[in-house]
Amino acid sequence: MVFSSLAFLCIFLPVCLILDRLFRDLRIKNAILLAASLIFYSYGEPVYVILMAGSALMNYIWALLLSRDNASPAARKGFLAASVITNLAALALFKYSAMMITSVNRITGASIRVPQIALPLGISFFTFQAMSYVIDVYRGDCRVQKNFGRLLLYISFFPQLIAGPIVKYRDIEEEIRDRSETRELTAKGIRRFGTGLAKKVLISNYVAAIADGIFNSAPGAAGTAGAWIGAIAYTLQIYYDFSGYSDMAIGLGYMFGFHFKENFDHPYIAMSVKDFWRRWHISLSSWFRDYLYIPLGGNRRGRGRTVLNKFIVFACTGIWHGANWTFLLWGLYHGTFLMIEEIFPKRKNRPASAKVLSHIYLLLVVIIGFVLFRCDTLTDCGHMLKTMFIPGAPTEAGRILTMSLLTPVNVTAMFAGIIFAMPLPGKLKQNRTVKAISYPAALLAVAFAVLSLSSGTYNPFIYFRF
Repeated sequence: MVFSSLAFLCIFLPVCLILDRLFRDLRIKNAILLAASLIFYSYGEPVYVILMAGSALMNYIWALLLSRDNASPAARKGFLAASVITNLAALALFKYSAMMITSVNRITGASIRVPQIALPLGISFFTFQAMSYVIDVYRGDCRVQKNFGRLLLYISFFPQLIAGPIVKYRDIEEEIRDRSETRELTAKGIRRFGTGLAKKVLISNYVAAIADGIFNSAPGAAGTAGAWIGAIAYTLQIYYDFSGYSDMAIGLGYMFGFHFKENFDHPYIAMSVKDFWRRWHISLSSWFRDYLYIPLGGNRRGRGRTVLNKFIVFACTGIWHGANWTFLLWGLYHGTFLMIEEIFPKRKNRPASAKVLSHIYLLLVVIIGFVLFRCDTLTDCGHMLKTMFIPGAPTEAGRILTMSLLTPVNVTAMFAGIIFAMPLPGKLKQNRTVKAISYPAALLAVAFAVLSLSSGTYNPFIYFRF
């Protein structure tokens, strides 16, 4: 079940809200949310709900063991290491085993049987959340949770279960025990949810039709102009798809009294790759910073080690996204530009022309990077990039395809995506009239989105793959 589905919008969410508001006892509210979260996950993955619950139980036990009063420092480190290894082993088995065996077969000519294991929804997200909980207990950044139901609620909570944002236990620890559900917070949540739904259904879904049409066409068929249109369309699609989902998750959190941290901050206005990653998928960036980059030494061991640490982090960031060498290449690609920026830092007080060039540089890096991210194989990447950078006219079939994709609705969605990728001016954000209008505007966006979904609009969801 996805947030941008009629089943969720018209049945699941209203029922959850009504049941939640019928009771004041927080224990009952938590039980309702836990049951709803397990039903939500079971809707698409009835078998793998056992895997998710098992992951929660395993990490619950590891945290209890390493937090015992009589546990020696060596034993605590051993339990922590065991928790990290078992979590990564489960992730490797379900997500990466087929990729690795296939690669070994290609390199060695062996015929090892490739396991046909379905990828559990959201496994990367709930595994990272579980790992961060155990690590934070070890570090003393949060208290061990002795109530398994509360920990299972944290890991399985449906707003952030299958596509994030990655929520650290310490950030919502108190709200699991004590929270308030005010009218103001609920209204804020509905507005935020409506904004995210509009991003997903009214922008991402329409530009997705352009991107998928061109990326799925024959190599070189769209010509240079068409290839760039497809690449830009995908750059908009993935941003509005994922940031829209994050907005909906944050809004749902507000409705039930939870505060999730922001996950996007207008990444396409960045002027460097470093700045882009401060704004893009913030919860993943901060996870790797806290649990990999800093333990590796961060920037405390000289420039050379800093560059190496960032390169390792981005290799892991790439492969986290999926079991495909294109994702690893995408991560290494971004890591390479971060290394370059670390070695040649930009000057302060640059002229306006230099800032414009920096912005163009960032957009080119990001768009080309997302070509790597979108293509299924390295060969497909090569064809697409060749078409983009070696001028060529489209084939007749490619020209007809491109024109059929550039409908008034799809083109309007592309322009809207470009405009709304930029933040509102500060004064306009604080304007009382703008704030007042934003609430009915969000409800209107929900109504349009529901009408669009009712008509059977194209409704892909990118981050289900991860």
